[in-house]
Amino acid sequence: MGDPIAEADNLQSDFRRQMAIVNRWAYFDHASVTPLPEPTRAALAEFIQQAAADGVTAWPTWNRRLNHVRRLGAELLRADVDEVALIRNTTEGISLVAEGFPWQPGDNVVTLADEFPSNVYPWLNLKSRGVETRRLATDGGAISLQALRDACDERTRIVTLSWVNYATGYRHDLNAIAELVHQQGALLFVDAIQGLGVYPLDVRATPIDFLAADGHKWMLGPEGAGLFYVRREHLDRLRAIGVGWHSVVHSQDFQHIALDLKPAASRYEGGSQTMIGMTGFGASLELLLAYGADRIERRLLDYTDMACEQLQSIGAQVASHRDGTCRSGIVAFELPGQDPATIRERCLEAAVVVNVRGGRLRISPHAYNNEDDLDRLIAALAS
Repeated sequence: MGDPIAEADNLQSDFRRQMAIVNRWAYFDHASVTPLPEPTRAALAEFIQQAAADGVTAWPTWNRRLNHVRRLGAELLRADVDEVALIRNTTEGISLVAEGFPWQPGDNVVTLADEFPSNVYPWLNLKSRGVETRRLATDGGAISLQALRDACDERTRIVTLSWVNYATGYRHDLNAIAELVHQQGALLFVDAIQGLGVYPLDVRATPIDFLAADGHKWMLGPEGAGLFYVRREHLDRLRAIGVGWHSVVHSQDFQHIALDLKPAASRYEGGSQTMIGMTGFGASLELLLAYGADRIERRLLDYTDMACEQLQSIGAQVASHRDGTCRSGIVAFELPGQDPATIRERCLEAAVVVNVRGGRLRISPHAYNNEDDLDRLIAALAS
């Protein structure tokens, strides 16, 4: 079967050549853990060889790479490099704000009832400090701006939500939400793990205040390497936690002990980084930036629209909102009368990777998936 989308744009075919996963699997689970592209695999292999052959003598090279990865992260976000820190995972980034914000008893946080647990527990953990966490009900991930406004009051300090809902794929309008949140006198934190890398984001134009995202989903990186963004004006508003030797301006002078924090988000990188993970993450970011988020988004949304049509043709009931800009690369669906976990196992036997979230099947392709992958998915589901 021909692929009219790929014929109109060679992104898919070129991207596909970077992904060894296609030699065995039809992979539809990027919202969980991504397979690694070839440039990332090569970068990791090179690091291992350097570590084995050269040991600490290679450390200056690795450290320069960290600076490069920060710059790549800033380019992806359209941020200043001083506003970006390298973190291990999304939870770490959320905790930097949850634990560092100057809370007062009686303050509250507003979030959504169907957030991934990583964006719930750090806020619930503030209860002992007198901070209330308000969880707003959604409709398949969707909320009305009026409902969000009603959930806020004069003691709301932070509104925190996922850019894209992990179970349904609903993508929020960050511009509209940021405007509302700031009108309420609060700040906006975005868990961007299900969107960053495949949808354009310009934090200069979309005035979110804090953001965190691990790289092991749509950004095609290894686990344990991600990004944290803090708008420059809020840097000193947060109490720095996890402070270590790398947090200070004289980080290479071990005999000089003075708590002079770096005037940058990198102050949150207290100790040694996972050099190998960040090396791989940098290679993945280079690949994504070379293709461009605009092109990736177009390809991904066209592909998931096509997938929804094919799913409905075999009787699947698509649960995800698929209108306009709220749709994403995540599609949740049901096959009436069939157990999702059993179907998932059947798909794995056919070398098709899907997942189950919220009691439904979930697919999350990337821009390299083609119509052959989709044919294999539909055949496995229909069997």
